[in-house]
Amino acid sequence: MNFSLRRVWAILVKEFLQMRRDRLTLGMVVVVPLMQLFMFGFAINLNPKDLPAAIVINDPGPFARSIVAALQNSTYFDIIAQTNDPKQARQLLQRGKVVFVVEIPPNFSRDIVRGTRPDLLIEADATDPAAGSFALAAFNTLAASALRDDLVGPLAARAQGPPPFNTVSHLLYNPESNTQYNIVPGLLAIILTMTMVLMTCLALTRERERGTYENLIAMPATPLEIMLGKITPNIAVGAVQSAIILLLARFMFHVPMSGSLGLLGAALAIYVVANLAVGYVFSTVAQNQLQAMQMTTFFLLPAILLSGFAFPFMGMPVWARWIGEALPATHFLRIIRGILLKDNGLPEIWPDIWPLLLFTLVMGTIALLRFRRTLD
Repeated sequence: MNFSLRRVWAILVKEFLQMRRDRLTLGMVVVVPLMQLFMFGFAINLNPKDLPAAIVINDPGPFARSIVAALQNSTYFDIIAQTNDPKQARQLLQRGKVVFVVEIPPNFSRDIVRGTRPDLLIEADATDPAAGSFALAAFNTLAASALRDDLVGPLAARAQGPPPFNTVSHLLYNPESNTQYNIVPGLLAIILTMTMVLMTCLALTRERERGTYENLIAMPATPLEIMLGKITPNIAVGAVQSAIILLLARFMFHVPMSGSLGLLGAALAIYVVANLAVGYVFSTVAQNQLQAMQMTTFFLLPAILLSGFAFPFMGMPVWARWIGEALPATHFLRIIRGILLKDNGLPEIWPDIWPLLLFTLVMGTIALLRFRRTLD
């Protein structure tokens, strides 16, 4: 058979028509690269600025005020709380409300005048070692330069020498800055998102492709009963996955497990159901398994990039953090890192538990409303 450009043209036209009909696939081809471009171009920042910090002022003298002013004017620190109670500041650090706590000790100004070089303490949340590394490096220079205008008269000679105080840095919850303590627990959140959403997303689309969907909707079962029957086996799968990952995290990567494993198990159950609800919603939209996998990728990409798993959450712009707050992976990352590394209890993780519960309720409701009793 001779080569024919006419036949090639006919096949080409057919393929373009097919692409136009499959609008979901065409949309994914366009939207996913744009999402990657905007996220990497605008949202990802490996040098976070304006990190929330609390300052404990036990000496409201002139030197302390200068240090506070320098921190407030810096690009690295955002002072959101000032107190004279170290316990209150460390509670903010444990709950993840701040990344740093700077403590100015009693008699700080008097000791500088006497030349005894008092200690200036900065405590950092090191559960994510990359989040505050640049800010810690800048703190020494920032604090020392803050006092140059105050060291005048008899104290002028000290402005030219080393800082008139000792900077003491404490890395809490991960003092060795071991990235495995941050990455391995986070992998549990990402793996569960990928597998739970995909497995449930294929639940109804597989029925349609195999021609068994008609038998399913003909059963004397309500949409809620069908949904529970579809997702419950995957809860067991998620439990097995979680157990394997946590065992490997403990005995292979030596991740500390300071908190309650029972509390972590309850949070895991909520997170697994939240992702299964997302997958079930996707299964009511996708017409085939290819579309189901494409929608899973669409959901997984922001879960990896905007949740704080791969890049510091605090370093993202406000709009990216708002998107991240809507993702269940963001809240579960805080929960699992808080329980394992900080020994957080229910009061500390509750601000991230209730968004997961609300997300699950909303996704479950949408899934039930979208469930169709017809084949068209």
